[in-house]
Amino acid sequence: MSRVGKKPITVPAGVTLTLNGTELTVKGPKGTLVRNFHPDIKINISESEVNVERPSDNKLHRSLHGTTRALVSNMVVGVSEGFTRTLELVGVGYRGAKSANGVTLSLGFSHPVEVTPEKGIELELTNQTTLVVKGIDKERVGQVAAEIRSLRKPEPYKGKGIRYSNEVVRRKEGKKGK
Repeated sequence: MSRVGKKPITVPAGVTLTLNGTELTVKGPKGTLVRNFHPDIKINISESEVNVERPSDNKLHRSLHGTTRALVSNMVVGVSEGFTRTLELVGVGYRGAKSANGVTLSLGFSHPVEVTPEKGIELELTNQTTLVVKGIDKERVGQVAAEIRSLRKPEPYKGKGIRYSNEVVRRKEGKKGK
């Protein structure tokens, strides 16, 4: 039995779950998320918790059991609390500024880089070198943060670039002079 899959998901106050066939709709104070799940996996919704069950122990059902439970849990947390991912701009002259439709980043290129968030994602600058990506969908928040990080990945010699706030950049030693 899956350890993750058999844990019940507690539903906080203000969050409603609706199952229509294989489509699960989760509504909460921050918004609404809709997702289709595999038809073999059964999602049982009671008033205060959600349980995920699988029909058999074959490999497909075992792999879908924990995955489905984690996705439902992320939907519930997303519409009630939301998700954030913090990025740091490290380097001389690396900074961000709020613009009309998103954020303008100076990353050492000859031109500023304009980042416009997709629908449901919010970009917030806490200071010139810290960028926070917010949203209710964990998958999309992580994807947008990864795309912003890919504009200038941290390099190993001086550590310059865009990195996650909890990321540790392994530094290399430079050339040795004689």
